[in-house]
Amino acid sequence: MKRIAVLTSSRADYGIYLPLLKALKNDSNFDLNLIVFGTHLSPNHGYTVNQIVSDGFKPTFQIESIAQGDSPSAISTSMAQTSLKFADFWEKHKNDFDIIFCLGDRYEMFAAVTAAIPFNLKFAHIHGGERTLGAIDNIFRHAITLSSKYHFVSCKEHGDRVAELVESKDNIYNVGALSLDNLATLNLLSKEDFNSKFGVNLYKETILVTLHPETAATHENEKYVNEVANALLKLSKYQVLITLPNADTYSLTIRERLQKLPSETNNRIKCFENLGTQGYFTAMKYCSFLLGNTSSGIIEAASFGRWVINIGNRQQGRRQSKNIFNVAFDNGAILKSVEEIEKNPVFKGENIYFKDNAAKNICSILKKIL
Repeated sequence: MKRIAVLTSSRADYGIYLPLLKALKNDSNFDLNLIVFGTHLSPNHGYTVNQIVSDGFKPTFQIESIAQGDSPSAISTSMAQTSLKFADFWEKHKNDFDIIFCLGDRYEMFAAVTAAIPFNLKFAHIHGGERTLGAIDNIFRHAITLSSKYHFVSCKEHGDRVAELVESKDNIYNVGALSLDNLATLNLLSKEDFNSKFGVNLYKETILVTLHPETAATHENEKYVNEVANALLKLSKYQVLITLPNADTYSLTIRERLQKLPSETNNRIKCFENLGTQGYFTAMKYCSFLLGNTSSGIIEAASFGRWVINIGNRQQGRRQSKNIFNVAFDNGAILKSVEEIEKNPVFKGENIYFKDNAAKNICSILKKIL
């Protein structure tokens, strides 16, 4: 039995990992070990380790490392704390895992992975080779790629970029976007059950919003969130369902403005820390369209036939399906995009990130390489 470790630091990567976690758990060839850290263990971000447990997984290790605050100094301190704690962790467990999965581009994932470099551990990186020019995450993502031996990418172009970074075409596997396996394996809620669980009536026309700070232009984030808030206030025919941002530089600026909107709109606008994977995909299935700057709009929304108003530069550089309206942080431009969507409410094109059985294919590859 091969001992597989999976690093998960936030609700975002956990939702992507979920099909793979299920596949690993149900395969007798693998011993799954979950290393839980980051915002999963933060009460201010919903303490989402509870979601992991409620989904039937047991966190094997829990490592607390998130500092309070969202200033550049606080983020840097959090990275340093994470690196220090993982230095001790890898020293104790350097011989315990045959392979360690890491995902994406978060600063805490970067700290956990790079702390392991002196121990020469085998990492497998998911979603490498992508670009997000409006965020400092590019640095973290590419560093994680360079620290990893195996690469599971979401499309050929991203695999080609990984090959350029690591100067080799070996150990690069194009499996598609892992999160899209959830479409086949996850039982979504009915509108009635969603209302019972979250108090949101999805029979109403609903905009699903997730807005993160642009960490490559932090001084502009107050202006940016105000432009989005002004647009949402004007879109009075819609109910708005907001999922709040993860821990990033100046994310509190975004949070604080968005959290004022429910009281300004008689609760027509609703904010949630975390809907969970099932709740979030249910909302995506039944919403009118998505608005914000989250990767889920780029990668997953097309599979639900949903248009996306992608705002600003955070996701600039990622390949896109044809369901994306790219606009600046300008409430007038946002409103014009809504008018275009209302002319043709359902997107009927393909999702360029979709490939069948990504989790199953990863497991098959693991059996060959380990």
